[in-house]
Amino acid sequence: MFSWLNREENNKQDLFENVTEGLKRIYKSKLLPLEQYYQFHDFHSPQLDDPDFDAKPMILLVGQYSTGKTTFIKYLLEREFPGIRIGPEPTTDRFIAVMYDEKEGVIPGNALVVDPNKQFRPLSKFGNAFLNRFQCSTVASPVLKGISIVDTPGILSGEKQRVDRGYDFTGVLEWFAERVDRIILLFDAHKLDISDEFRRSIEALRGHDDKIRIVLNKADMIDHQQLMRVYGALMWSLGKVLQTPEVARVYIGSFWDQPLRYDVNRRLFEDEEQDLFKDMQSLPKNAALRKLNDLIKRARLAKVHAYIISALRKDMPSMFGKDNKKKELIKNLGQTYDQIQREQQISPGDFPDLKKMQESLAHHDFNKFNPLKPKLLEVVDKMLAEDIAKLMAMIPHEETTTVSEPLIKGGAFEGVEDQVSPFGYKRGEGIDAGAGEPEWIVNKERYKYDSIFESLGPQDGKITGAAAKSEMVKSKLPNSVLGKIWKLSDVNKDGFLDSDEFALAMHLINVKLEGYDLPAELPEHLIPPSKRDT
Repeated sequence: MFSWLNREENNKQDLFENVTEGLKRIYKSKLLPLEQYYQFHDFHSPQLDDPDFDAKPMILLVGQYSTGKTTFIKYLLEREFPGIRIGPEPTTDRFIAVMYDEKEGVIPGNALVVDPNKQFRPLSKFGNAFLNRFQCSTVASPVLKGISIVDTPGILSGEKQRVDRGYDFTGVLEWFAERVDRIILLFDAHKLDISDEFRRSIEALRGHDDKIRIVLNKADMIDHQQLMRVYGALMWSLGKVLQTPEVARVYIGSFWDQPLRYDVNRRLFEDEEQDLFKDMQSLPKNAALRKLNDLIKRARLAKVHAYIISALRKDMPSMFGKDNKKKELIKNLGQTYDQIQREQQISPGDFPDLKKMQESLAHHDFNKFNPLKPKLLEVVDKMLAEDIAKLMAMIPHEETTTVSEPLIKGGAFEGVEDQVSPFGYKRGEGIDAGAGEPEWIVNKERYKYDSIFESLGPQDGKITGAAAKSEMVKSKLPNSVLGKIWKLSDVNKDGFLDSDEFALAMHLINVKLEGYDLPAELPEHLIPPSKRDT
């Protein structure tokens, strides 16, 4: 009788205030029951809590010792942080989460994992050996208002890598890889060898290729010829380890505040730094999309896990021969995967790693597994089809209303948008050349342009568009670009160019030929002096 009231209540429940709140609600009400019923948290990833959804974007730094991970953080913040140690030997022997707080200090790992406001509670499963080497350094840096950064122990090589760390190092990396927004792999230009431990660490990051960025650090320590060889060697080594058809994006630079040893590549380093920093500045804007994407991946894995667990439970005998049957099922798990793929039309890429799954199954009682419960799977399917679509539609609106400027400011990021000092990125170059100078920049090459102008037969001091075109097309620039240059140069907007306007057009052509972008509007310092009053 009152079913319409229930429908109205359900519609109210599906209205989300924002993407983050929506993710929390659909996870707890629709995905979490499936995970709990099939013991997903024992096999794959711990249960998600509110801090996992509320946390700022996080960057994970990974690399062999002495590749400059800690110095990279210092460079970003433009200051040191509590617990910092820098040196040529393995100095960072712990995981350090560098986070914002007005009160600076160090929070030990055991205190971190019991803090309900932090996202680190599940790390308690790695035991005291890890927690004694885990800490949070709080710093009142404006950079950390937008992101958090996790420094990791330097990955060892040679004989040193044979020393047992006392905890599951790659397991911790996997946990962080699932939750961070960006993974930065740092390489030293002098040390490209990928040790066995480094290889295992990179393999632990598989499945998160979209988050990985590679930095070839200390690139100023070698000249440009050596740099080309080092870059090629790095790409070859990465191709063998990452095992992906795509070429990894490598940022080349020297991320510290000391003089460059070889400055022949200074411009390259500036360009690469700008690209990397802009990528990092995009993280707060894309944080909701990343969390949404991770939840989708988690839901797909949880569904596959449910099919695997229920299939194993179905094949177990009820009375005798349980141990032998369990061993047989684990050994033939690949066949179970194939069967599920065919029956449920699931992509092989959605299945968990076979070897890891076999190792985990060895420690579980198959008779305690639950049979297939279609209702739980239907709820998750509906969540993926409807709720996720609603949240996806909300993301563009949130981006336009809440993010109008970069949320990562201060520190080294000030240089990305520096339009004040003469040392700002591309200041005094291209269109910006001549800004603030007393003489019009076009006058420097004016004698060349005037001779060409006179050869085009001006009438009453002006040339027609046809006459200008005959000269401008010699640049071989597309007509669409030349059309834009014409519109910028025709200051009087009368369809003709006088000598000042023609000189300006030729200057803009040269700017474009040098590889710089053209402006949407002509900046004031490029307007011919004779036109500025009008």
